[in-house]
Amino acid sequence: MAEDKNENTSEKTAKVNESPVISEAEDASESAAAAGDSANAEVAGKPEAEIAELKDKLLRAMAESENVRRRAERDRENASKFAIAGFAREMLQVNDNLRRALGSVDKDARKESDALENLVVGLELSEREIMNTFERAGIKPIDAVGKKFDPNLHEAMFEIEDGGQPAGTVVQVVETGYLLFDRPLRPARVGISKGGPKATIPGEAMEKIRPDLSAKGQSVYEKQADAQSNASGSQLNEEL
Repeated sequence: MAEDKNENTSEKTAKVNESPVISEAEDASESAAAAGDSANAEVAGKPEAEIAELKDKLLRAMAESENVRRRAERDRENASKFAIAGFAREMLQVNDNLRRALGSVDKDARKESDALENLVVGLELSEREIMNTFERAGIKPIDAVGKKFDPNLHEAMFEIEDGGQPAGTVVQVVETGYLLFDRPLRPARVGISKGGPKATIPGEAMEKIRPDLSAKGQSVYEKQADAQSNASGSQLNEEL
């Protein structure tokens, strides 16, 4: 009987001792489960934010790549279009000399000499062919007479008193200017009107006109043109 009592007492003591352990284990399990749920929620939220960030970076990279491609294509087209600019400027000088030679030939002398007439006809054909070649290459002359002075297209050489034209209007072309497609290849050297109605040239453009225009005047240009014409005519007559 004593042994039975001792066994019952031991069992009760064991049960009492086990109760706190079970309670602590259950609390730990619940805490771990709560922490796991919180961690899962954080992990579940991170991929969505990362995906959104990666999508934004991808779109930006694609847009930048497209911009680079377009810039490269535009630069390649411009390089192809304007590659002949240097050579074209040199050819303009050749065409200018050809025109000066034609302008120096006396009309009466052409009628009196068949050889001179044939030579002039050949030069005129050459000039037309050069101009056709310029046109095919995208080179075209600047239409300046009667237009408002534009410092991007014109270079003012002198001023002329002309009350019938607005001040700053191109009234004479000394040297023809040319465009290569939409870019100035060589500015037109021009004479502009002085006086007349109110000036139509903006102040910034007027500042780019040579400051010594009024001092030199048209007489300087006329003297230079006459001297050049006489020299070219004498040289051509000597060669003929």
